[in-house]
Amino acid sequence: MSGAEPLGERQTVLVRHAETEWSRNGRHTGLTDLPLTERGRAVARALAPRLAQWRFALVLVSPAQRARETCELSGLGRDAVVCDDLHEWDYGDYEGLTTSQIHEQRPGWSLWRDGCPNGETAPMVGARADNVIERLREGAGDAAAFSHGHMLRVLGARWIELAPQHGASLMLATGALSVLAHEHGQQALASWSCTSS
Repeated sequence: MSGAEPLGERQTVLVRHAETEWSRNGRHTGLTDLPLTERGRAVARALAPRLAQWRFALVLVSPAQRARETCELSGLGRDAVVCDDLHEWDYGDYEGLTTSQIHEQRPGWSLWRDGCPNGETAPMVGARADNVIERLREGAGDAAAFSHGHMLRVLGARWIELAPQHGASLMLATGALSVLAHEHGQQALASWSCTSS
């Protein structure tokens, strides 16, 4: 994986869960607890050799089944600690809808700007991401965090000290690995949304 070679300083590998039926269909999947598809399970198993280049001192995982299943199938489930702050954006009234369906009800809606009625806003998700970052900073070595598309995009933005809304610019595929690192004392993205070895 280009850009993911150990850099000599502590790293955090972000792992977006592999495919579910709803992620395949573009439906907003926040708190609905879905399993991986068969294709998703195969992708999760294929993560194991890619993750083997690190020796993780800390493995955090969202409480959602799709994240825990990805973690388990990739070989890190035994060491994983559930982290509630890693759950996906709460989409509230928009849970299970596609963006086009939401636009039919609310033209011009943007998740990143507007948030979700009876759900979360970007700053709310950003506060959870900050909690995760603080926990990662306290670790003694490399870490892995298994979570979700929008949550990890916010976490990536916060890592490089951008507002949560800037996660909109960090597209992230299912089953992708991203690496948070440091360069000359500055927090940086070493790689983002890598889906092949």
